[in-house]
Amino acid sequence: MAHTQHTLPMADGTELSWTRRGSGTPVVLVHGITESTSTWDPIAARLEDRFDVVAVDLRGHGRSGLSNDYGLEAMAGDVAAVIEMIGMDRPHLVGHSLGGAVVSATGSMVPVASVTNVDQSLRLGQFKEQIVSVEGMLRDPEVFPTVVSALFDEMIGPRIDETERTRINAARRADQDVVLGVWRLLLESPVEEVDAAVDAALAGYSGSAVPYLSLFGSDPGDDYAAWLNARIPGSSVEIWADHGHYPHLVDPDRFSDRLSGFWNSTDR
Repeated sequence: MAHTQHTLPMADGTELSWTRRGSGTPVVLVHGITESTSTWDPIAARLEDRFDVVAVDLRGHGRSGLSNDYGLEAMAGDVAAVIEMIGMDRPHLVGHSLGGAVVSATGSMVPVASVTNVDQSLRLGQFKEQIVSVEGMLRDPEVFPTVVSALFDEMIGPRIDETERTRINAARRADQDVVLGVWRLLLESPVEEVDAAVDAALAGYSGSAVPYLSLFGSDPGDDYAAWLNARIPGSSVEIWADHGHYPHLVDPDRFSDRLSGFWNSTDR
């Protein structure tokens, strides 16, 4: 089924791009850092016969324009603006990697039916250590492409099909200013401020009952489920062992079925 391309100018002048396909219950898909709506194509193709599927290009990614602000609040606001503009009634949100953090923040801001976060720990203070360790290389324009490629090669895992690995990497847009902008909080702020920013982004879940599934391709740690539940009551953590950073693309049929089952269990 063909999808339609749309744009939406944001208040700060950033031009946001998004696609729409299918019909039915509303679903919003948000990709990871350096990626685009096309990363979701295998999943969107499996959902479009039953769902109204919108995929958003985050600012600085895909067909969306560049910006001066790549913070989590701005990106979550972009997704919320698309939902409002379309008039979606409590959509299901699904995000991978950076998109997982974005939909988590969006679900704290606007009424949604559910949130699914794919392989993105919200314990960003721990991720900060990994990013800071390669900060010098990330800031060096000569080395930047190599270090970004190495980071994703390490995360992607061995189980993904080579054709799919090639497709993902071919579509990757690793813009240094965008990546550094997205990771500015991690690179420039002490861990206490990073943790406080995460808690503020998730504050809207307090006292709410938003169904929230955090699905990992590798173990986020024994205490992560308790940490997450303290911030998103009733959230659940599921691990698909040895699936790497892209569990949804390692086994797209299983993932699509898991989404449908999760959504069917929620009360819209």
